[in-house]
Amino acid sequence: MWNQYEDFYCDEVLSGNTPVKKVLETDNVLAFYHTRPFYEEHIVVIPKKHILSIITVQQEEKKVMEEIFGAIQEVAAKMNTKFGACTVSTNIGEYQSNKHMHWHIHYGNRIRD
Repeated sequence: MWNQYEDFYCDEVLSGNTPVKKVLETDNVLAFYHTRPFYEEHIVVIPKKHILSIITVQQEEKKVMEEIFGAIQEVAAKMNTKFGACTVSTNIGEYQSNKHMHWHIHYGNRIRD
């Protein structure tokens, strides 16, 4: 069983231990369908490099952030075209269940707590 204090994205997704359905991939970014979605349509965008959160981004990681925001923009635009709306969010600190910066892009009703 995965421990919430480990880094699921590095340990499982990026390592290939947990297969994911990819939506978009660049040299530094991966967007994929959430492995345990909370919403009807739920995509996660992560940097391939471990970055703790948006408030810990370093100057040398700005290029990665440009790719992340490009991926978020592309995925959100597609979801908006398909459904007419979406939510884009990230969490920090105690709200961040996985200590690897990640962004949620989702649409629809909440399907689980």
